[in-house]
Amino acid sequence: MKVIQIDQAAQQDACLARLCAEVYGQSAGLTPLVVFTGTRNVLLAEEAARLVAAVDGEGKPQALALLVLDEEGEGMALTHACDLVAHQAKAWLVNELALKAPLRVDASDAAQEAFYQQCGIKRWLDGAEGQRIGLGARHPANTIEQLTATVTLDEALILRRFKHDPAAFEQAKQLFVDGLAHFPEAF
Repeated sequence: MKVIQIDQAAQQDACLARLCAEVYGQSAGLTPLVVFTGTRNVLLAEEAARLVAAVDGEGKPQALALLVLDEEGEGMALTHACDLVAHQAKAWLVNELALKAPLRVDASDAAQEAFYQQCGIKRWLDGAEGQRIGLGARHPANTIEQLTATVTLDEALILRRFKHDPAAFEQAKQLFVDGLAHFPEAF
């Protein structure tokens, strides 16, 4: 397998829609659409995020991940990741990212922390409210005070826009559905 960055707009839309659908599932209400829209229109448009895939030797996508820069542009937080085919592909992708990128992961429980440790995340810091923050070997921070906040989306603002601008909601929904329908078989 190898890691590729997805830069072409139509492929980004398709992969981002699939990632949001896989991570949040069908019972998540508007969350997948809100994250898709904000990531597409803000984070990717402003180059504050990177969408990557693990592909096999034939170029078929096996796993997807979204990396969001921190406010200083020095580190990248893994905000979303999913397996598409094999259960090992996501772990392989996270391991590769931990080796090659200034990666940060946030673990909300012991199972997530154990998964990330198996993926090569060896440095751990204690965050607020019991959260554990893992740092890859290339991440510049060594203490919690050195961490810079990850760029975030204002999901409430996106929801308000959808509520007050039905045309924007319909356009976003159509982009999401079209993205799912056009997910690439291979790159």
